[in-house]
Amino acid sequence: MGYKVAASHTTGSVTHTLPPLLDLRQACTDLAEAAALEIMRIYAGDLGVRDKADKSPVTDADHAAELVIVAGLRALTPGLPVVAEEEMAAGHVPKIDGGPFWLVDPLDGTKEFIKRNGEFTVNIALIENGRPTLGIVLAPATETLWRGAAGLGADKRQGSGAFTAISTRPCPPQGLTACASRSHAIYSDLDIWFRNNNLTVADRVQAGSSLKFCLIAEGKADIYPRFGPTNEWDTAAGQGVLEAAGGEVVTTDDRPLLYGKPRFSNPHFIARSMAAR
Repeated sequence: MGYKVAASHTTGSVTHTLPPLLDLRQACTDLAEAAALEIMRIYAGDLGVRDKADKSPVTDADHAAELVIVAGLRALTPGLPVVAEEEMAAGHVPKIDGGPFWLVDPLDGTKEFIKRNGEFTVNIALIENGRPTLGIVLAPATETLWRGAAGLGADKRQGSGAFTAISTRPCPPQGLTACASRSHAIYSDLDIWFRNNNLTVADRVQAGSSLKFCLIAEGKADIYPRFGPTNEWDTAAGQGVLEAAGGEVVTTDDRPLLYGKPRFSNPHFIARSMAAR
């Protein structure tokens, strides 16, 4: 594709040469949009809902979107591992060996997709040295796309409009706006945590999938504690957007949430603006 070399990473005995982040950001934007077309085509008809081995739901859209993204990423960065949710569910677990890799959740918020409430996203993230250096989050139902890249900042586009820069906000004088998952909100536990950490919450907002990270990134919310199981592909793209917008995602012992962990599982974490520390 004519890219100039931006960085080289060695995984075992293999050296991966990555295109510049600016080029990767555009290429992944295009892949997310192509996947969104497949998702909305299926959204308009029979969703093809069934259960995976772990009893979580999957649809035809999950698989169709993943095929588009994974094929595109493998063509874009040959040899770079791609960790994708449905391939993982089928037992295809790539070796990453400490090098860079892709994390893909082709349809984050499958339960919201099945409910047809529009709160589902396409997530693509590049991981380098355990950190998400590029994150793409696209909400197909609203045609809203958020992007974040290390050194390039974060931006957002609505429909066919232009991309505009986004950033986290200062702490509102009346208190924080806290995010909770649409399908996993347990306010009593969150209330205890907020009190124990001397945080004043003035408002709450529920949102599905990785939209919560993006709300903080664009200054519409301030904090999202998650005290439940998640996988790395659930969070990496949103974290990439949020960190590029000036926020952070940390574990409960205040360490950065890193990637490439055993079984690609996350501990509890807090996504927040720096003002919500």
